[in-house]
Amino acid sequence: MTGFSAIITKEDEWYVSWCPELDIASQGKTVEGALENLREAIELYLEDEDAEIPERKPLITTLEIKHEKTAHPVVS
Repeated sequence: MTGFSAIITKEDEWYVSWCPELDIASQGKTVEGALENLREAIELYLEDEDAEIPERKPLITTLEIKHEKTAHPVVS
């Protein structure tokens, strides 16, 4: 079993999930739905005999930026 990263963003009424290692994305009405759809998309990708799994894993973190545009939280 191999683990992959999943990054989730909210776009309008949908949650978009993205796997940066494989550059595969999916969406769902809920976070759980977006993750399940991403899981299915990754599994389908891996069924292809030419599918490649990169050896490098991304290091994903957050940065805090102090700027006038970041002074107010974005409401979605």
